[in-house]
Amino acid sequence: MNAPLSKASGCRDVPLLKERGQREVFCGLTAIVWLHRKMQDAFFLVVGSRTCAHLLQSAAGVMIFAEPRFGTAILEETDLAGMADAQAELDREVEKLLSRRPDIKRLFLVGSCPSEVIKLDLEKAAERLSGKYAPRVNVVNFSGSGIETTFTEGEDACLAAIVPDLPETDERQLIVAGALPDVVEDQMLGLLKALGIGPITVLPTTNADEPVAVGANTVFALSQPFLGETHAALTRRGARHIAAPFPFGEEGTTAWLRAIAHEFGVSEEVFDRVTAAPRDRARRAVRQASDPLQGKSVFLFPDSQLEIPLARFLTRECGMDALEVGQPYVHRDVVGPDIELIPDGPVFSEGQDVDKQLERARTSRADLTVCGLGLANPLEAEGLTTKWAIELVFTPIHFYEQAGDLAGLFARPLRRRALLKMDAPEGSLADLRGADT
Repeated sequence: MNAPLSKASGCRDVPLLKERGQREVFCGLTAIVWLHRKMQDAFFLVVGSRTCAHLLQSAAGVMIFAEPRFGTAILEETDLAGMADAQAELDREVEKLLSRRPDIKRLFLVGSCPSEVIKLDLEKAAERLSGKYAPRVNVVNFSGSGIETTFTEGEDACLAAIVPDLPETDERQLIVAGALPDVVEDQMLGLLKALGIGPITVLPTTNADEPVAVGANTVFALSQPFLGETHAALTRRGARHIAAPFPFGEEGTTAWLRAIAHEFGVSEEVFDRVTAAPRDRARRAVRQASDPLQGKSVFLFPDSQLEIPLARFLTRECGMDALEVGQPYVHRDVVGPDIELIPDGPVFSEGQDVDKQLERARTSRADLTVCGLGLANPLEAEGLTTKWAIELVFTPIHFYEQAGDLAGLFARPLRRRALLKMDAPEGSLADLRGADT
């Protein structure tokens, strides 16, 4: 295969600054917004409060031409006070839903902060309801509670909940775990099939009856860096993880594909023939889009769990200097290959004490601060240039054809700041409001 990536002065063994305090993140229910679009015959029933329902409606927008595949079974005061049998009420809601929506093949009961606070056993409910409605409907539960999770962990919990029910297989195969936009998934599968790799299945599948199995001869690759529980669930089923940097940018995509190609014995000649043209396009696109990023500093707050792979992309492919790389949870078996490639220098923090981290961000005054929506506007008002972390989850950023777009997402706030600085009167820039759009 091609020569390995340079790991000089990498950060693989760097100690983590572990913080436990107030956090500033969305809850795991947010993942339903992209999962319900990916899984065409699934329905996500959140067992929660009216606040949960408002969050999903706000995050997903109004569905005018199609009935959405998510909803909320709202816990009323009598449920929260233990004055009603919540399990019986849930059974009635599920019966009404399934009678009205015969297209549903997989029903997810999604836990929330309220349902977990009152200790509503949704695992027991899922077992009972799955027995009642099988084989037409498979009922599964996972937690999207914001008490302990950040928003991308909703997907992780969802996929991890699917894995135990997958059938057993002895077939030699590749599973790629992680929900990707359809156009990106098609690009990924096209590259892997051109390399001669197969059979390939993707988790999650579009339809519940699409064949996915797992066993001791299964190897799996993760397309998203926040899938720690899915990694553990597949490993418990006997599958083996192909560790690699994540496919962000030209370098990350090549390293991810190379690791899989090596596992399946693909020759260097075939690998180069398949990847040469898209690699060249990606390099040129990143070079053009990243010009405003060269030599600039970046501070990443913990938000999406994409932070470590993105820091690798920004430092190695876009010429940035990472000051601090925060991530809600650091799973070294998952993001270790990316950490190893990041040049020595940044502080790596796990978890968050938002007040302490804000002080570090204000002191360092990075050229670009990547953070959540709740912090972006206040920091912009203090004169810092920010990038909304959540946009990186809802925008196609994986693999070669999106590499230039990914660099452009980070370059845009700096271009905006430069234009505002040119147009604003002397001394007025700190009064500007609004984060990157």
